[in-house]
Amino acid sequence: MFKKAITAISFFLFISFASFSQHIEMLQQGKPTSIRGLSVVDDKVAWISGSKGHIAITTDGGKTWDWQQVKGFEKADFRDIEAFSAKEAIIMSSGTPALILKTVDGGANWNVKYRNADTAYFFDAMAFTDNDHGYVLGDPINNKFLLLETKDGGEIWNEYDHRPAALSGEAAFAASGTCLALNLDKKNLAIVTGGSHARILFQNNDHTKWDSKILPLQQGGTSQGAFSMVCGYSNIIVVGGNYSHDKFNDSTACYLTASKPEFTLTANNQVSFQSCVEYIKDNTFISTGTSGSNLTTDGGKTWTKIDDASYNVCRKAGTGKLVLLAGNGGKIGILKL
Repeated sequence: MFKKAITAISFFLFISFASFSQHIEMLQQGKPTSIRGLSVVDDKVAWISGSKGHIAITTDGGKTWDWQQVKGFEKADFRDIEAFSAKEAIIMSSGTPALILKTVDGGANWNVKYRNADTAYFFDAMAFTDNDHGYVLGDPINNKFLLLETKDGGEIWNEYDHRPAALSGEAAFAASGTCLALNLDKKNLAIVTGGSHARILFQNNDHTKWDSKILPLQQGGTSQGAFSMVCGYSNIIVVGGNYSHDKFNDSTACYLTASKPEFTLTANNQVSFQSCVEYIKDNTFISTGTSGSNLTTDGGKTWTKIDDASYNVCRKAGTGKLVLLAGNGGKIGILKL
């Protein structure tokens, strides 16, 4: 009995220590901007983008940030950013006009690479397969999702030849820039949707067609559906829910594994609305939203809440281990594992 008691106490202490060690540390807040764009280049360099034309960059792993309002675009809502270094980054503006800007001098100057004043154009997310080849996803136009493509690092953007069809009432959410992502092969695109349907759309290998699956997430309303997806080594996790009722914790996260090719809801209803999910390592992922942040260490089967603060986006370094979060009021946090 004594040995069993010692074992139980040791296990409890281990779990308590593990939970305590996994937390989010606030770096700063209090800026007049809602941040939804976040790109972490490495363990030192990261960029964020937000409403009212705000951009910020860190070159010391988030300790300090250099803020600016992009001159001439003080009303723009930069909902996604893709950064390649401390000098080069591309930002995308949702709303009218639809904009894509690029800097090659660390934000000292921003040049317009795409502009469209048509009110039907609303950008949701941006993703690059490499430094040259990138895409911008937008809400459906004439029953097809808007998709722009660049082959020269964001200098020239053209409409993509093979745009995926949209169902009636279906759209994408410009919540964290992660409704558009790379598939498991890191070469083809995948899109998650919401509104009337929550689906995932997969681009095939020759890039001419799209396959789709209905997701077991909340759907049917304009504020419901899949908001974000990410691929690990062998599985895919999708999160979402209902941003109008962000405390509801039913059908907000699902996962797919190589051994089970159908999306399965997370086993415990501990996850409320989440607008972003990111892969960390092995079977560990982080998700975040206005309801707080959660961590899974079993590939999305179960989740544990690690923070109650509201964030919009979480991203890990492309090269390195740094994981940052950002949200409303210029809030920036860092994940401590």
